[in-house]
Amino acid sequence: MDERFTVHAAGEAADSGDLGGWVARFLASPGSDNPELAEELTAPPRWWFGPVRVPLDALHRLAGPADAPVLEVVDEEEWRDDVDDLAGLVEDAGFEPPPVIVSVRGGQLVVEDGNHRLEALRRAGHERAWAVLGVDRDA
Repeated sequence: MDERFTVHAAGEAADSGDLGGWVARFLASPGSDNPELAEELTAPPRWWFGPVRVPLDALHRLAGPADAPVLEVVDEEEWRDDVDDLAGLVEDAGFEPPPVIVSVRGGQLVVEDGNHRLEALRRAGHERAWAVLGVDRDA
């Protein structure tokens, strides 16, 4: 795992006042490969908080199981095989995935990046996830 994108590294970035920069670097990094989202989330004036532990059922995901707050229900069989692999690492080896990236919109915590990490945590029996929260300054 890239040590630049751990929960600890996010905390250090927050302590130094560079959490927004950390988010941009994380989203543009190999694995996330989403520089467009990095630009979209870091271009407007935004406050960043975290990392904080958030209950999985408080996170509104783009995709996920029917028993979670999601925009699109995805059957267990449809998740990529790497979700099962990641869940195994979390459960068996105590692996801690990078924090999910969340925006606060309309009073909801909306997952911008990390649906697969959340599903792996859920499958491994976790009830909370580390998250970095972004709030538009105009909100």
